[in-house]
Amino acid sequence: MNNADLADVIANDHGLTKADARKVVDAVFSSITDAASKGEEVSLNGFGKFKVKDSPAREGRNPSTGATIQIAASKKLGFSPAKAVKDKLNG
Repeated sequence: MNNADLADVIANDHGLTKADARKVVDAVFSSITDAASKGEEVSLNGFGKFKVKDSPAREGRNPSTGATIQIAASKKLGFSPAKAVKDKLNG
């Protein structure tokens, strides 16, 4: 499922136009991205939590040459599903 598919489902379930549903979907993901960029945790009841995790700088290897390289520190967005989601996935 992609953004357009999700917007179609929302439009059909809630009597919206596809364009309006797409705006809602885009706004939700934009809000999650904005909060994550500020380092905030986004918790959606019954769905899960999006949390920013720091990945420290580390040493790696170039697979083709075997040379040692430095991998810069970065931030990653992690997701932890809620219990209801886990239960639905596992039967």
